[in-house]
This record gives sequence, structure tokens and C-alpha cells, in this order.
Amino acid sequence: MMGRPLTTKYFGTDGIRGKANEFLSAELVLKLGRAAAFLAGEHGGGRMLIGMDTRLSGPLLESALAAGLLAAGVDVYSLGIIPTPGVAALCRVYEAPGAVISASHNPYEDNGIKFFTAQGNKLCDEDQERIEKFLNNPMPPLAETAPGRLYRVEDAAQQYAEIILAAQKPDLSALKLAIDCAHGAASPIAPQLLRSLGAEVVAIGAAPDGRNINAACGSTAPKLLCQTVLEEKAQIGMALDGDADRLIAVDETGNIVDGDVLLVIMARYLQSKGQLPHNTIVVTQMCNMALRQKLTQLGITIVEARVGDRYVLEKMQKSGALLGGEQSGHIILSCFNSTGDALAAAIFLLTILAEQGCSLASLTADLRLFAQVHINVAVKTKKGFEKDRKISAAIIAAQKELAGQGRVIVRASGTEPLFRVMTEGPDEEVLQRLADDIAKAIRAGLG
Repeated sequence: MMGRPLTTKYFGTDGIRGKANEFLSAELVLKLGRAAAFLAGEHGGGRMLIGMDTRLSGPLLESALAAGLLAAGVDVYSLGIIPTPGVAALCRVYEAPGAVISASHNPYEDNGIKFFTAQGNKLCDEDQERIEKFLNNPMPPLAETAPGRLYRVEDAAQQYAEIILAAQKPDLSALKLAIDCAHGAASPIAPQLLRSLGAEVVAIGAAPDGRNINAACGSTAPKLLCQTVLEEKAQIGMALDGDADRLIAVDETGNIVDGDVLLVIMARYLQSKGQLPHNTIVVTQMCNMALRQKLTQLGITIVEARVGDRYVLEKMQKSGALLGGEQSGHIILSCFNSTGDALAAAIFLLTILAEQGCSLASLTADLRLFAQVHINVAVKTKKGFEKDRKISAAIIAAQKELAGQGRVIVRASGTEPLFRVMTEGPDEEVLQRLADDIAKAIRAGLG
């Protein structure tokens, strides 16, 4: 199965992303601010929020984005360092659109910008296309417009923490947990938020220096958290990514529990409470086949979305689902937020453990996953993928060998210059060989 290729020059699956001060230059970002000013004019009363993660390039890009917006007459509210879901939540409070300067799980050299509407939703394709059109043409002169005003919101992250606590405030005094903040945007607030609920908290990855965000830590590199859980005898570990919109858990035995498994745990709990609307959950095409089977056994309807939490949210809104997410750890609970929210999901997971008085390992004991092999293949170009006969032949050969007992998914990354290859089935050695063959064909044709 081939993923849908990207067709936009600037926007990917999750906003605009690239090397900071190179592709994502101050000049481009200033122009981006001018281009996005219509969002504030049409939906935010002439105001826009800006938040960022802990990357070294954050202040540079914030200044450029703010300058473009201010020049167009937009009032800018600078939120400082705050998780991406915090910006989404505050968009609804301030009734204004927002922008997040972050490259999520990418290394610190990268950065990105994504926008939210005043309702806390990521931009629709039509609004992205309006911005693309502006960026692809010379910057027009501004009419005589008074510049906007710049406001610093010093307590924005605390406002977000209070929103979370207003929605759910379990007693976690019986729990010892470890949290890895990926040296990212949640570092200043996540440990104390969990301690305020009574938990004993061991915090790692909570000392950002501008360069260490996501570096051998966080949701994409949970090995350190696994070790910490075992060494500290913690009952659970939770790993966030750099902008805290992804959650990966670790059980008390040191085993990783990914986003798919977390979705099943949460869906089963909500179903038992009669709080799973339409008995429906939204997943992506990457969801493990075994978990699909488990959800079906539970009588839960599965709606499939494209990879990317904005696509998950769109399907949730159309189907009326409360819960949706991705294997990578984007968990959307629409009763709490309108985007992947690692802290809200973490507290909800801890609520389940505290209420049921059980361990995370016990909640996953009946879930037996199919083997999956994932390979990221760096490429020079994503163009020509679907027309490359050797790549197509390798994919067809893999599908034929699996003979309906597994899957092959190949898709272009929406955020990085690479293709993602996934094979799934009962025999990991076979899956590895098939994935290697496809990756080799991609490197030969596009690398």
C-alpha cells in the first residue's frame, strides 16, 4: 500500500517544517506571518497567539513571525515556552487563532510552524492553500495599516496546567511514576503538575538547553525511561516528545506501551463506563492488526484516518467519536482537547490505573501484537515514487509473499525528507527481509 504523496511546497502533514535559519529562514517566516494575518482578521478579532518549544531557534522564528503579523496590523500574544496542546487550549480561551513554533519530535536543528484556529483545530487544507499561494508570490505592499501590539503572557503554561486540572484531578498519591519530558516544552510544568496530584515523580529529560530536545530521550527514544522505571521501581513511566503532543508509556516491567495499545486501554475503560459515543474509535492505517481484532471483539467500531492527528480529529468530528489517535502516541480525547495532548492523556491513563488499582502490565496482558518492522529511508526527492517500477515491484513482491497474512505500507513522511516503510505479520525475520528489499529499492530510485 502506497501513501499519498505530498503536493504542497511548504506545508506537510503537520505545518511547515525544515532546518531552522536555512529553509525556515527569518525572511520566510516574516512572510509567513504576513500570509497568515487573515486568520486573525477573519477568526480572531485581529489577534493571534504564538507559543514555542525549547529549541535554540525558537526566539528567532517567534520574532520573525510576530513581525510579519504586527506589520499586518495583528495584535500578537506571546505565550513563551508552552506545549503545542497548550496553545490549542488557549486559542479557545482567548477566542483567537494561534501558531506553534516547534518541530515536535525532530532534532533541535529543525523547527517548524503550525497554526490553530480560534477553536483549537489545525488548519484545513483550504486555509493552508491560501497561505501557500501568498508564499509562492512576491510579497505585496501593505496598505496604510497601523501596526499591531505585542503582549507577553507570562503565565500561559500555568493557564494550560489549570485547564487540565479543571477537567480531571485524580488522586495519584498511591503512585510512583517516571516522566521523560524530552527536554521539551513540558519540562517546566509536567513534573509539578503530576506532583500536585499527589504522585511521587521521578523526572528525566527536564533540563532543556536549546540543543538537547529529543536527543536520545522522549517518546521516540524511550530506552532511558525503561531503565529509569526499573532502577527507580516506578509503577509506570511516561515519555513525551518535544512539544508534548505525543505520549508513550512504559509498564512496571520496563516494556514499552505504544499509542495503539493506549488507545485500546482507554477505549475499553470508556466503554465500561458507557462513555464511548457510538462505540467508535478513530485510528490510522498504521494501527496494529491485532489491536484492530481486539477492538472488533469488544464490539467497538473502527474508523480509519490518514496518518496525522489533524486527519484523526477530522474523522472524529465526522463520526462523533470521543477518542482517536496514532501508534506514535498522538492521543486525542475530545472531551479534554482538540489535538494530541500528552499531559491530558497521561493523567487520564493514570486515572484508570488509580481507579482500578491495577498495573499497566495487567491492562495489556491480553493484547498480543503482530510483529511490525519499521524503516525510515532518507531520500533526496519524494517525486517519482509511484512511477518507479523497481519500488512498485518490491512492494508487490512483499504483498504476494505475505499472502493476506500481513500488510505492507509505504508512505512519504509529511514532516521529513524520507519514506516510511512498514511490514506487519507473524514472522519478524520475513518482515525484516521484505522491508529491507523495499528500502533498498527506494534508496536506489530516490536516494
